[in-house]
This record gives sequence, C-alpha cells and structure tokens, in this order.
Amino acid sequence: MTTSTFSPPTKLFIAGQWVDGPNKVTVRNKYTGEIAHELSGAGPDEVNRAVAAAKAAFPLMASMPIYKRADILRKTSELLAQNRAEIAKCVAREVGKAVKYAGFEVDRAVDTFRLAAEEAAQIHGETIPIDAVKSGEGLFGFWHRKPLGVVGAITPFNFPLNLAAHKIAPALAAGNTLVLKPAEATSLTGAWIVALLEQAGLPPGAINMVHGKGSVLGDVLVKHPDVAKITFTGSLEVGLHILANAGMKKVTLELGNSSPVIIAEDADLKAAAAKVAIGANYCSGQVCISTQRVYVASAIYEPFKKLLLEEVAKLKVGDPLDPETDVGPLIFEKDAIRVEEWIKEAVAQGATLLTGGQRKAGLLQPAVLENTKPTMKVISQEVFGPACSLIKCDTFDDALRQADDTNYGLQAAVFTRDIERVFQAIKGLNFGGVVINDAPHLRPDMIPYGGNRQSGMGREGLRFAIEEMTSIQTVMFRTGHSR
Repeated sequence: MTTSTFSPPTKLFIAGQWVDGPNKVTVRNKYTGEIAHELSGAGPDEVNRAVAAAKAAFPLMASMPIYKRADILRKTSELLAQNRAEIAKCVAREVGKAVKYAGFEVDRAVDTFRLAAEEAAQIHGETIPIDAVKSGEGLFGFWHRKPLGVVGAITPFNFPLNLAAHKIAPALAAGNTLVLKPAEATSLTGAWIVALLEQAGLPPGAINMVHGKGSVLGDVLVKHPDVAKITFTGSLEVGLHILANAGMKKVTLELGNSSPVIIAEDADLKAAAAKVAIGANYCSGQVCISTQRVYVASAIYEPFKKLLLEEVAKLKVGDPLDPETDVGPLIFEKDAIRVEEWIKEAVAQGATLLTGGQRKAGLLQPAVLENTKPTMKVISQEVFGPACSLIKCDTFDDALRQADDTNYGLQAAVFTRDIERVFQAIKGLNFGGVVINDAPHLRPDMIPYGGNRQSGMGREGLRFAIEEMTSIQTVMFRTGHSR
C-alpha cells in the first residue's frame, strides 16, 4: 500500500473552501511541548457561515442517490488507508498516544467509513398493516427514514480521528450535512478527515469545519436554530450544558465512566491480567471505557495481583513516536498533575500504591492501588489517566454490587468461565455494554455503543447512529372510496 505525502491545510473549511479565520489555534506536541501546528481559528461569525453552508448543501445531499453517498464514503476509507502512516504520526503528536495505537485508530476509521458505506444501502422502512383496526379499512401505509438536516459534531481529543468518523460517516450516509468542531488540542487530525472527504468528491458545504475554543464555538453551534442535531463526546459537565441549551434538537451524548472489571475465581488469570494492564493504560488511561475499578475474588486475589504487576511493569512509558512505547503523556500536564494528586490523596486516606504514580511533566507511570475505599476519587469519579485499583471481594454477588454502585453506566467487564455468572452479570449490571473475558475498552465499530445513567444518551455504531440521525416519516393514503 502506498503512502501519500499529502497534508491537510491548517485552515477552516466552509462551503467547500479552505479559509482563514480571525483567530489562531496553537497545537503542541504533547511529549516535547514544542509547537506542532498553528491553525486558523474561528469565531462565532465563522460558525454561522458554516451552518449556513451546511443548510444550503442539505437538499443536494438528501436527494443524492445512496450509491453515490456510499461511493464517497468508500473512497474516503481508501484514502485514510493510503495516508495511514502520516495520520498516525499526527495523532501521536497531537494526543500523545503511542504511535502503534494511533495506527490502530486509523485502521478503525478505515473500517468506520467502509461500514458506513455498507449501511447507507440498508436505510429502509416498512409497510404498516393499517387495516388491522376497523378505522384503517381501505388505507395503505408505510414509514421511511429521512435525514434530519444539519448535524453539529463536537469531537474529543482522545480519539480525534475515529470518534469524528463515528459522527461524520453515519451523518453523510443518511444524507445529512455537518459542521465539525474538533477538539482544539487535536485540530489537525480533524482536518485530515475533512480534506480526504473533499478528495473523495463530497459536494461543497456537505461538511464544514471550525477550529477553536469549545466554550465559544460549541455554544453557537448548540444554540443555532438551523442545526437539527448535536452529537457530542466529552465530559458530563459539558454534556449537561449542551442538554440545557440545545432546545428541541435531537442530541446524542457519549460521556464518562469509571469502568469496572470483575475477576471471578475461575477466570484465566494470566489473560485477564494482560487485558487489564492494557485496558487501564491504553492512551494513558484517557479513554471513557478505560479499566479503573478491578474487583477480584478473594481466593485468587494475590496471584492475580502478582500477574497484573508483572504485566504493568512491561509497559514502556515515553515518546509516543517511538514504536516501542506503550504509554505516552497525558493531553496536558495539568491533567497528569490532577491524576497524581488523586493518587496521593488516596494514599493519604489509607490506600496502598503498589506501583507507579511518579510523574515527570505530562508523563505518569502507570499506577496500581489497593486498599481503596468507595468514597475515594480514584473509585467514585472518572480518573481518566493511567491508574487502576484492585478491590478484594468475598463473593461474586458482592463484586457485582460494588461494580454497579456508580452514577455511570457505559461499559463493564467480567472474566469468568461460568455461564451462570455471565448471565448473572448481564442482569445485574446497568451498563450500556457488558464485555465477557476482555476489558471494557473493547469496541468493535459496528456495535450499538453508548451508556446508561450519567454516561450519556443515544447510541453510536453505524446502523444505530444513522437511526439517531434520521427521523421517521409515516405515509398513509386511501386506496378505496372515501368513507
């Protein structure tokens, strides 16, 4: 497979044109601290222009034959694959994510656009047996799905490519148009998708992109009367703000979690330890389904702890552009400081730090704690950093109870060979996803993905996102004489 030397413009994209904005966005290399990119930044006027462009382009996208939409999405998938190496390096610099995992993110985005192309041809409705009721005699009906209009997509820093793809690809597959607001810290990665969609033949105005502060640009987008839907991935605080300001728009929110993992005494301990070590520290723990709370059966607690510490010790912390690195820096040094402080606070309150927790600038050594209490921040809140806690449980019922004792509900995991325990967990865990014999960060890109409780509302995953980005229209007409 060939590698392109293409690089996207460092500008805004409005109505099919790369344009300058009144502000400047500076993106730094998260490992070196050096400036990686400087991009044009938008203000409220540019957001309004972007929405107007998307609104003007909507009739063309809504009426475009499905095979043409699918061709554009498929071509974008191919272009992402061709530019894999350069995009992965961009993600590694902007996020601090280890380049080997950044490459996996590109691979997932390739799949996401390909799956969206396939799902575009599956959007359909059904006939309705209206004469099942007396008043329906002589009537024929059906329902079908219609695109909503302009979709505002606000994306996070941690998966700047694939989480943008999970909003853009289904929106276009359904015939919508978009305004993309990437995370300020990872602006150029967002530009990659837009530039490749342009190369793939997407009509002008079908996607527009604005760079800048979410607190300014996001508010304009959320409140804009011509935006039909907001799809957002990020914090609970911002999600609640969006809900309070979106009015009658449709809203999809992918928010936080404090992912629990249960290790039953019959589990494959070596496999579970390897999965937990990666699951807690992948992307420096900055994943909303990162392993955080590990509930371990008392009978196998000590051997599992030993295996986990061995696996964590294997992880290499350092330069994300080094192919051998497993854990890079957190997105900002202040975030590393916060996680370090939470760990120290837990230790001061009686927890034991088994390994890690040392910080150098934005790098934090992967931490494992034990003897924690449910009220500690490392248990009760989302750590969003490379740290997990081991909790000893005497019974499987107790592990389930503690795992479910949270305001969140995105994904949870259980390691066991016992099918009865599997179904007990499915019934007992109020989470959007339950993973068996793998870590909570497992997310194949076609699954219905989303959370319960304070972890969000709505579902992503191509087919399910398309449903969220369309409306159902019912059609009825009389086939016989009027009554």
